Amino acid sequence: MVVRIVPDTNSADLSGMGSMGSMGSLTRAQLMRSMKFPPSLKPGIWGAVIGAAIISVLGFSLFGWTLDSTAEKIAKERALTAVVEVLAPICAERFQQQADAPAKLKEFGKASWWERRSIIEKGGWATVPGTDTPNSAVATACAERLGRPL
Repeated sequence: MVVRIVPDTNSADLSGMGSMGSMGSLTRAQLMRSMKFPPSLKPGIWGAVIGAAIISVLGFSLFGWTLDSTAEKIAKERALTAVVEVLAPICAERFQQQADAPAKLKEFGKASWWERRSIIEKGGWATVPGTDTPNSAVATACAERLGRPL
């Protein structure tokens, strides 16, 4: 049997098919499916698959690769941390600039740690200009800052 692939077409000319001559021509896809690869390719293919898996594991665990969603989540957390670090000292300063600050600070010091945040939020010191509600992360950081001994 002679198989000839005709260039620029998706067909093959099968000459000398004998009784199978009525089958006509095979498409390239059919011909590729019927081909057998040499056994020497099998270790190379497995090596490429295993190598890709190993480099993926190493990349994500050791080399710091991240998915887009993970990188976005980390960026949002870092931005929030930066905002809190900037606004907490301002909140503490606003608390200390009120008229009866020494008395309020003593009262604040006597409050339990979970009530301190509420005191800051109710006083409005953790409310960022342009918003109506206090920022709870800023209130927590401000309460921690005010609760530290000087």
